[in-house]
Formats: sequence, C-alpha cells, structure tokens
Amino acid sequence: MIQRMMRMLHSGMHTFTAYRRVRSFLIIAAVITCGIGCYAVYVSRAWSYVSDDPATCVNCHIMGPQYATWSHSSHRERAHCNDCHVPQHSLIDHYAFKAKDGTRHAAIFTLRAEPQVIHIRSEGRHVVEENCIRCHRHAVNSLMEYAKNNVKDRRGCVSCHREVPHGRVNSLASAPYARVPVPESPVPAWLSDMMKNEKVRK
Repeated sequence: MIQRMMRMLHSGMHTFTAYRRVRSFLIIAAVITCGIGCYAVYVSRAWSYVSDDPATCVNCHIMGPQYATWSHSSHRERAHCNDCHVPQHSLIDHYAFKAKDGTRHAAIFTLRAEPQVIHIRSEGRHVVEENCIRCHRHAVNSLMEYAKNNVKDRRGCVSCHREVPHGRVNSLASAPYARVPVPESPVPAWLSDMMKNEKVRK
C-alpha cells in the first residue's frame, strides 16, 4: 500500500514537473511570438495603413514612381491614393478591401516577388472605375446613359484616360525623378511661400 502511494506520488511529481516544463516552454514561445509580431508591426508601420495618408503607399519603395507621378498631377489637390484605389461606398467594404489588398501587397513585397512592371488587377480596375464615376458624375452623366443603352460600346474610363494621374509609369526606371525616399512635398519652398503670401493679400 505504501509502495503504491509512493509510486503515485512519484508519478504525480513527474507529471507536475512535465507540466511546469511544458508551461515554461509555452510561455517562452508566446513571448517570442509576441515580440516578433510587435517588431513586424513596428518595422512595417502597420498602423499607418489605417489612415488615408498617401505617404503610406511609399512604405514600400517600389511605389515611389506612382507616388511621385501622383504628387505632380492635378489629382494631388483633390484625391489621395485611397480615393481612387479603395471602395468608398461603405466603411466595411473600404477597410475589408484595404486589408485584403494590403495583405497581398505585404506578402509580395516581403517575399521580394514584386514584378518589374506593376499592372493593376481586374478587381482594382473595377474599383478605380467606380471611383472615377463617383467623383466625375457631373461630367459623365450623359455618357453613363449612353453606356446603359449601348452595352456593346461600353468602355472603361481608362480606355481614354489611361495616363491619369500616373502618366506612363511602367517600371521602377520609368519615372527618373521619383526619388526614394520620396520628398515631403514636390512644391519648392520659395513657391510655397509665394502662394501663402498671395492668399494673405486676397
């Protein structure tokens, strides 16, 4: 009887020791995983992707030409990257699309699998088209009526306006003045000061 109790006690001690080892291992693994996760969030500036700041797009250096061409275009004054490239009709769709597209971009750039020539995907093209029409509805109402009645003649906005606002950006080398990291503003300080003085005079 005593021997059996001793065996049970000995077995219980082994189980308790094994449990403590497993628990210690799990705690260490959780701390390491949490640390790596926090570091990844910090390095990727993950919090910036929730905003609509266009500078977020150049977190990945490959987007330098797109940012530079947009910042020198007339769209710079009215539309940011998300205004064109992310759905605007619902908050849920807006952030769901950003999360899905952003995860894909992050995976491609992390694995260094980005193509030399970046092409917009069909889903992204559809979103851009919707946003073109949303912003320019006053100018395209008659075209939309025509397109409804003549489906075979229906064309996308980019079939005529392909170079808006990025010009002919086809590769990393196609926008020679797209310095990376991208400068804060393409407007020289002297011109910015002159524009501020003009506003004060008015």
